This record gives sequence, structure tokens and C-alpha cells, in this order.
Amino acid sequence: MSTTSSPFGVHRVLEPVGESLPQAARVLDPRPEIWPDEVRIDIETLNLDAASYRQLHDKHEGDGAAIRSEVLAIVGERGKMQNPVTGSGGMLIGTVAEVGPDSTLGLTAGDRVATLVSLSLTPLAITDGLASWDGLGERVPAQGHAILFGRSIAATLPDDLSPELALMVMDVCGAPALVSRTVKGYAARSRSADTSPSVDGPSVVVLGGAGKSGSLSLVAAADAGATRRVAVVRDQAEADLLDGTGLATHVVIADARNPLGLTEALATVGGPADLTVVCVDVTGCEQPAILATSEGGTVIFFSMATNFAAAALGAEGLAADVTMLVGNGYVPGHAAYALELIRGNAAVRGLFEGRLTQEDHA
Repeated sequence: MSTTSSPFGVHRVLEPVGESLPQAARVLDPRPEIWPDEVRIDIETLNLDAASYRQLHDKHEGDGAAIRSEVLAIVGERGKMQNPVTGSGGMLIGTVAEVGPDSTLGLTAGDRVATLVSLSLTPLAITDGLASWDGLGERVPAQGHAILFGRSIAATLPDDLSPELALMVMDVCGAPALVSRTVKGYAARSRSADTSPSVDGPSVVVLGGAGKSGSLSLVAAADAGATRRVAVVRDQAEADLLDGTGLATHVVIADARNPLGLTEALATVGGPADLTVVCVDVTGCEQPAILATSEGGTVIFFSMATNFAAAALGAEGLAADVTMLVGNGYVPGHAAYALELIRGNAAVRGLFEGRLTQEDHA
């Protein structure tokens, strides 16, 4: 192998060569031999992102064997786990097997880590045929290896949380960090004499408030000073999950894909918000999210099911003066902040642990 490598992983791109970064590439080189600035991880668990798993589940009508077979085919063909429909991947936990002498990631062989970069850009090889996975959940026991580049990100797993819980939290840790930053921006402006976004402080609507990224976003919003926090959920079962937790000040049952229905539902709890956070893994939520947002407000799209052309053109067609942000999954300190929220809020930790229990018994 050549000793010349790119910190962005361009040297691992097999197709198209010299034309793209690893995320946009169709095929990566997953060979276990590392360049001097790389790190090799022995895989323990993959965590498929929600939009990707939903697409695979729906395509195969819940047939776990077919889902497993397609995941193996994707990784085998592409050298990474990137759903060809959603373009998204997920993340993994594992043990550091080898660290190149020029690596700047601060990792040591033997460290148990969670990667904080998408599987859609991570060179990956699976060696066990996913024999321990039934295909019926996002959490995938696996053996094989993954490669981190010079500019990749990984976090050592904490000792006080189970690896499964830490993985679930770190998988969505970009959401609460960006929500916190955005809410604090509104709160700072509200303290000025002329630019209060709402009388009682920033307000937040979270589409998919009972899910992983949604519930953590609600906690982060409260931590950052949001007063009205509206969780939009799809049915009574999800509403019951939030009942009595204090994570939201209001819980609304509505179809996040129905713009008029969502608008009418939000009118009963104070109307549009300064910040709308989209955390649902279905398509068609772009225009409803825009209508859920006050003039001059902000929409954060965390769902990989988002059609960003529909979002941009929808805002134009609605003459909506809103700022739209792509939740890119990275904010400095995002993993530590999300773990801090889990440790400090028993209600949201209970939601996450309940989800783990449900997956274990599925």
C-alpha cells in the first residue's frame, strides 16, 4: 500500500476514482491494512439509521432474512453500508484493533469506541454473514472491521452506561447539540430590547417527539431555555410514552405529513413555533414543518428521509420567511452533551432503556 493518504479518505475511493469523497463515492476499499493516519476497528455492533432501516423493512415487507441479505449485499458491493435509496448509513461500536503512527484521533488499541461518522462513508467489511442478526431491528450484531480516516470522529464508550445505550444515544447526538445551539441563539436575542422571538421565550415543535432524536431534542430545548415545547406524535401509544415525563409542555397527535391537519392541531397549543425540529423517518414532512414555524423562525431537518428540494421549493411556494438547517450530525462536543442529558434526565433515559428492552424482546 502507498504511504500517501488523504485525511478525508479519498485514497479509499475505488469508484469513481479521483472524483469524489467517500460519502458520495459508490465503492470504497475496505481492506484491513491501514495507512499511517488511519485506525482499524473490530466491529461489535452496527446501528442502521432509522430512515434506512424503515426503507429496507418496507421494501421487504418485514422479512428479516431478506433485509439481512440486502444489507450484506450492499456492504459487499460498496465496501460500506450506504442504503442506495436513502443514501444514509448509521454508525457502529467496536474495539480499536490498530492505530496508525500518524493518527490524530487519540485512540489506543483496545479502546471500545463508537464511531461518530456515518457508515455511508466508512470502509466496512463483514465476515460473519450477520449470522447473529434476525434482520428485525436497527441494532445489528456483526463481526468484521471498519476503517477510520485522519479526519474521522470516534468516542470512547463510557463506563457508566451499557454499550447498547451509549450507541443509541451517540447515534442521534447531533440533534440535541444543534437544537441547544439554536434555542440559545433565540434566547439570547429575546434578552435584547427589540428582537424577542416570543413573549415567554423560545418555543419549539418537535415532529417525532417520542423517538430517539426527538426526545433528546426536547430535553436539549428545555436545557437551553425553551418554554413551550410541543411534541408531535403519530398515535396515542407514542403520546402515552411522553405522558407524565415533563419532556414536552404539550403533546399533539397528528400526521406530520399533513400540512393542514398539523397546522390545525398546533393551533390548539399556541400555533407555530420559533424552532421546528423534524425527527421523523418518513417522507413528506417538509411543507408541514415549514407551516409549523413562525415567520422568521428556523426549521432543522434531522431526518434522512427529507427531500431538500421539496423543502426549499415548498418554502418558496408558501412565501415562508424561515431559515432551514440541515442537521449534519456534527457539533463540537455533541457526544458528551447527549450523554450528559441522558445521565441527568431520568425520563428520557427511561424512554431509551424502554426502547432497548423492546428491541431485545422483539
